[in-house]
Amino acid sequence: MTIEIPGRMPGMNEIVKAAKKGKSRYQPYSQMKTQYTELVAWYAKKLPAYGKADIEIVWYEPNRRRDIDNISCGAKFILDGLVMGGAIKDDSQRYVRSISHRVEVDKDNPRVEINIEEAV
Repeated sequence: MTIEIPGRMPGMNEIVKAAKKGKSRYQPYSQMKTQYTELVAWYAKKLPAYGKADIEIVWYEPNRRRDIDNISCGAKFILDGLVMGGAIKDDSQRYVRSISHRVEVDKDNPRVEINIEEAV
């Protein structure tokens, strides 16, 4: 099954920048993680619960400026959101058999598509 998250996830550069700001409980990284994890969880509630999962993440970027390793760091928010939304029990290797990434360009509709299948 597939869910679609509109817009882009923060990349490694944005995550590191947010992590360096502030020292309080409400520092920017914590707020960023909460925001994106809850966003994914909201969409993940539409999915069935998987025992073990193979996950493919397709990142639709508006252009080719960001490196793939920068883009794919948003997977942390995605996996935690899938757990929070009940699609997977945990994001450990016990429940997630594989994760693959693909990057495409769609300047008019940047988004993230998450394809999940029951692992055999």
